[in-house]
Amino acid sequence: MTIFHGMNTNGSALTANRFKMDVVSSNIANADTTRAQMNEDGEWEPYRRKLVSQESKDAPFNSFLNKAMNRSHAPGEGVRVREVVEDQTPFEEVYNPTHPDANDDGYVQMPNVDPLQEMIEMMSTTRAYEANVTALNASKGMLMKSLEIGR
Repeated sequence: MTIFHGMNTNGSALTANRFKMDVVSSNIANADTTRAQMNEDGEWEPYRRKLVSQESKDAPFNSFLNKAMNRSHAPGEGVRVREVVEDQTPFEEVYNPTHPDANDDGYVQMPNVDPLQEMIEMMSTTRAYEANVTALNASKGMLMKSLEIGR
């Protein structure tokens, strides 16, 4: 463990949360996109909501439990983005016969993005980002104060 271990851990969380905010922003920006990608049949599909999964950089929970049982004080290694997956919930169909993507019955498939849910996700991720900035600043302050001890 180095003196900068806490800062590295916060830095990895900042990076992961920033990536998550970018994905949520993309979801919000594409909430009305009806032609995002082509399917196997050669037809356009609406934008699919993307979800970010994060995990610990080091081993799973069992290793933490074993470390705790052995009284080992090895810290974690931070967080990383594990994967970005597409939400497979069905598209919402909206009646709009004048829309260029309307089917024969006048219904348009809209993306499975709920702007309200995305804003809640954005607020939650922003709060996690701010908490990590606060912890990073606290670590920096402690390191700066420790340098003043020798004066």
